Formats: sequence, C-alpha cells, structure tokens
Amino acid sequence: MRTAIPPRVVVGLSGSLNSLTALHRAATEARLTGRTLLAVMAYGPRTGAQHPYLPAPITEQSRHSAVQQLIRALEGALGASRDDLPVEGFVVRGRPGPTLVGVARRADDILVVGTGHRSRLSRAFLPSVARYCLAHASCPVLAVPPSPLQHDLEAMRRLNRRMVPWGLGATDIQDFIF
Repeated sequence: MRTAIPPRVVVGLSGSLNSLTALHRAATEARLTGRTLLAVMAYGPRTGAQHPYLPAPITEQSRHSAVQQLIRALEGALGASRDDLPVEGFVVRGRPGPTLVGVARRADDILVVGTGHRSRLSRAFLPSVARYCLAHASCPVLAVPPSPLQHDLEAMRRLNRRMVPWGLGATDIQDFIF
C-alpha cells in the first residue's frame, strides 16, 4: 500500500538576499497551509558551465560547499522557529531553473522563487530562474519580489563607493547621515 506524500512548498535557494526573502515567504506559506517546506539548492562548477566529466574532487567539493550554504541559509533564516515546520533540504547538481521545475513536478506542490533587480550584463548572459520556472512549471509558482530593505542596502553600497575615494568608510557615512 502506498502512503500519501504530503503536499510541499518547494523553494529555490542560491544564498542571495532574494532567495532568503523567498525562503521566508515559503516558510510562511508552508505554515499557513500545513505543507512540508522543501529547500532546494542547485549547484554546478564555479565557472557556470555544466561539464559532465569534471574530476570527482571538484564536484564533491562543490557539493559540500552547496550543502554547507543550504544549512547556513536554513539556520539563519528560520532559526529556532523550525520546530512547528517540517523542513527538508535537497542539494542537486544542475542548473537552477530545470532543477526546481523537476523537483516541483506534482500538481499539489507550490514553487517559490525569488525575483530581483538584475543588471544588463547578468540579463544578457545568465537566464532568469524565476522566468524559467514561471514558463515551465506544472504547479503554481509564487514569484517573491525583493525585500524593501534591499533597495536601502543597494543605496548604501552606491553611497559607500562614492565616499571611499575621499577616505570615508561606512561608519563615517553613518555619522555623516545621522
């Protein structure tokens, strides 16, 4: 006799601020609907290319790094609040878009992905994971916009870049602003 697999909220993680925002939203969705949270991190070679014949030490090192990054993201974002939420982690070698669509293939799954501001260069050379998932997923997809704090963080980075040539650091800027 087959046991019923509980419905899941599948969230893609990359370690970026956008993916952590998506993780928070996915955890909320899982709690509200009584689903299991499945955090997925796809990894590949640092070059971005997908070479099937890489030496084993390189792929094992990449996998270990991805596992550690997934654990840090889950612990940092969810902390002790995971007690009431069933959480599973899944690390797989592959491109993020097709991997997420493949994992969230059941009709009762919900796929949560982060969206964000991308530079012209990244739009030209790196495909959007959120767009891929929206176009190819067979389950509902929740595209989470960036955190409102991200805009403030980017503004501080731009201000810091302008002030560095004058010898001012981040603490000097805070004293200057406040």
